Amino acid sequence: MMQTPDSQRMEKIVSLCKRRGFIFQSSEIYGGLNGLWDYGPLGVELKRNLKNYWWRVMVHERDDVVGMDGSILMNRAVWKASGHEETFSDPMVDCRSCKARLRADQLVEKKGAKQCPVCGGKDLTEPRAFNLMLKTYVGATEDESSVTYLRPETAQAIFVQFKNVLEVSRKKLPFGIAQIGKAFRNEINPRNFTFRSREFEQMELEYFCRAEEGMKWLDYWREERLKFYEDIGLARERLHVHEIPDEERAFYSKGTYDIEYDFPFGRQELEGVAYRTDYDLQQHIKASGKALDYFDDETKERFVPHVVEPSAGVDRTVLALICDAYTEDEAPDEKGKMETRTVLRFHPRMAPIKCAVFPLLKNKEPLVSKAKEIVDLLRPHLNVFYDEGGAIGRRYRRQDEIGTPFGVTVDFETLGEKGAELRDTVTLRERDSMKQERVKISELAGILLAKIR
Repeated sequence: MMQTPDSQRMEKIVSLCKRRGFIFQSSEIYGGLNGLWDYGPLGVELKRNLKNYWWRVMVHERDDVVGMDGSILMNRAVWKASGHEETFSDPMVDCRSCKARLRADQLVEKKGAKQCPVCGGKDLTEPRAFNLMLKTYVGATEDESSVTYLRPETAQAIFVQFKNVLEVSRKKLPFGIAQIGKAFRNEINPRNFTFRSREFEQMELEYFCRAEEGMKWLDYWREERLKFYEDIGLARERLHVHEIPDEERAFYSKGTYDIEYDFPFGRQELEGVAYRTDYDLQQHIKASGKALDYFDDETKERFVPHVVEPSAGVDRTVLALICDAYTEDEAPDEKGKMETRTVLRFHPRMAPIKCAVFPLLKNKEPLVSKAKEIVDLLRPHLNVFYDEGGAIGRRYRRQDEIGTPFGVTVDFETLGEKGAELRDTVTLRERDSMKQERVKISELAGILLAKIR
């Protein structure tokens, strides 16, 4: 069943993102620029945690994948050979009534007639191709000879460097090349917060294999990528696999799966897992005249490998993490009265801040001093936040709202004022259950690292 859009929930999430420093509108003091976003102090940590974990799982924990980092600007010939310059476009329609510019697939159909989703008008232009690549110039003159584009995807850098990476890495088939990087598309109508943007980041793997093993690796990577999303904390019931039918797939693809997530604004794609055959390498072989093949030492065969591509959106996944984590429940305040508590239930490995440290009172120097000692103890191992302002319950609530999974409170027991057996112990609070336990300061780092990783 498709999810019913929940605009009220989405509005709360967008508000929280700005209020707590996850995501801001780019150039906001000048009125912003549609489809472009900046990540604040918490957002950049969440994004970094996601990218670091993807790299760990896809590269560091595997023997068959290496990484690279391609440039955003490449020779224009790359985009001609790949087909982007000629075909990378969306059909665009203008509404003559309200002047809205729309993708053709966004039109609403009622009683057999296409309508503008903004004003309901039927006075629409005929669809026309709109190239999504952002053009720029390289060099001192702005003429046809200096034209290139901000890359609309990261994959082509991998294909054109295939031979170099193969030679220096000495990998045998099957093997992959991974990359995380920015891409740019001049979207006709950016929408749904950061979901569809003009500047975005991709986490992409090109996994090279023999032609006869392509479908096997397509299914393998579909399952691996589903597991990844579960491991970062997305609920399995909100993840879906959509197999793209033959008539909707790219002509060179023998199979494509979309991994989709139930956002508050509806079910949308997080990642595509596509079997691209040998199309890209063959295109660059023809256009460049260079050999981009593979030589099998054992069989003495020389051939162009096929490739399976899991391609994930960083920004979409960050948004999914925030949407999935957003929760409202009831909790008692300092006087025992129940109140609404906003919580981001991030998986600990994704949480921007792993642990907050509080002295029970900020005007008691021994408590403050001991709390700062604990911050110094933990900081080399994980991202820690120190807070001494306000009642302890309010401090807990602030950390709950930004998704900090653990809180450490230094109290009078820590100082040994209520028995020597409690000296140098602290209260460790867990965000979701709000349960507390006493732990030794000497064991704190080990306990937290075990819970986070």
